[in-house]
Amino acid sequence: MSALPMPAPSFLHHYAGLPDRFFESVIPAKAPKPELIRINESLAAELGLDAEWLRSDEGLAMLSGSGLPDGAKPIAQAYAGHQFGGWVPQLGDGRAILLGEVTHEDGSPRDIQLKGSGRTPFSRGGDGKSPLGPVLREYLVSEAMAALGVPTTRALAAVATGETVYRDEALPGAVFTRVASSHIRVGTFQFFYAREDVEGLRTLVDFVIDRHYPDLKESENRDEELLKAVIRRQASLIAKWMQLGFIHGVMNTDNMTVSGETIDFGPCAFIDEFHPETVFSSIDRQGRYAWINQPVAGNWNLARFAETLLPLFSDDREEAVRIAERCLHEFETIFNDSYFDGFADKLGLSGAAEMTRPFIEKTLGLMAESSVDFTVFFNSLTRFCFEGVPLELPESEGWKSWLEEWQKWKSEDVEVLERMKFSNPVIIPRNHRVEEAIQAGMKGDFSVFNRLVEALANPYEECEEFADLKLPPASREKVTATFCGT
Repeated sequence: MSALPMPAPSFLHHYAGLPDRFFESVIPAKAPKPELIRINESLAAELGLDAEWLRSDEGLAMLSGSGLPDGAKPIAQAYAGHQFGGWVPQLGDGRAILLGEVTHEDGSPRDIQLKGSGRTPFSRGGDGKSPLGPVLREYLVSEAMAALGVPTTRALAAVATGETVYRDEALPGAVFTRVASSHIRVGTFQFFYAREDVEGLRTLVDFVIDRHYPDLKESENRDEELLKAVIRRQASLIAKWMQLGFIHGVMNTDNMTVSGETIDFGPCAFIDEFHPETVFSSIDRQGRYAWINQPVAGNWNLARFAETLLPLFSDDREEAVRIAERCLHEFETIFNDSYFDGFADKLGLSGAAEMTRPFIEKTLGLMAESSVDFTVFFNSLTRFCFEGVPLELPESEGWKSWLEEWQKWKSEDVEVLERMKFSNPVIIPRNHRVEEAIQAGMKGDFSVFNRLVEALANPYEECEEFADLKLPPASREKVTATFCGT
């Protein structure tokens, strides 16, 4: 009896069903010698995709862009954006191609997008390809973020293309398959606002509400409520980043989703020694997107989003601006509540937020003065509370006073301690380990990458097998700059 043929993905095309000005149809470039690096089997299962089919010749052809199954409608999405504060009226998917959408097991659609699969009409003179390094970085960090409980785009697959990509040097090429609730950005709205395309803005609002905020469908002030909803999600998201010591690195408006998912893991990194002004991105020379500046940058991006909705708020420009300002005023409160509540959980504190906030600020100040490792410090507090492991704090009168104060604030409530445990990871994708995986991959060895993927899948659990991966870098291992890869 012959085996049944494996099923190819059954794509939906909600975004490709929008008017033509929202995207351009494209054909991915063929990879000369595609080789599979990794399939995310658990995510494939959630999406109803057959992992064996993805490994087949047909599946590899799809994941590399070399050949698409029936039903795919590859498109590059149009958007604009502010990049490091500078306005660019047309950006768009310059090296990314949306194949379509599939249905997640929760019943909602997910985009399937190839990154690094060749030129599009938005490539702006680029080759549309991706070096291997950024593909491995995005796979590692996006999946780590998902395991850490942070809203994020996901990694379905990484494929080596067998071709050379030229940047400052010759590099091996690769394609990354990204999964997202959608790829609609603040910059998508800016694209239509800049063209005074009010009908396009209305179409986008309807699409976003239908996909991401269905509870707003019957709202009397849908446009205003959408702005508030996006503000809430982004304020909460940025607070989560900061509680993990994560620095996005390139918080341009075209890299802020209206779904509230983290997107674009180019020059991102996690802090080792804690300094609030830390920057890793090689292109962020002014520190615009430093750890401490991320809420300011996020609020600025949301103000640009609010601008795009002004024509929908009211025909009276002054009234529209008042509505936008009223909504934006909520960002600081929402962010601060999420930020300080999260750090209270990390410290295992009991007491009202207004009482614990000064202690949290004092803690972060002492951490910065002493250059303590961000992840190790908070994890050591968890181990002290759960296992009685002695704390190793810097020797100073400040830390001695801090410890006495912390022990007064520290809760013994089981629920508080459980929140503490799942706020302080044991392991993160440390920069030197990510770089180690990339360098090994450049030589054709993906065992380091695969081991790190597996270690990061359970970030809140101690695992002796991966004990070496949780350690801070030695001085010779420190990574001080990360790169975009475009």
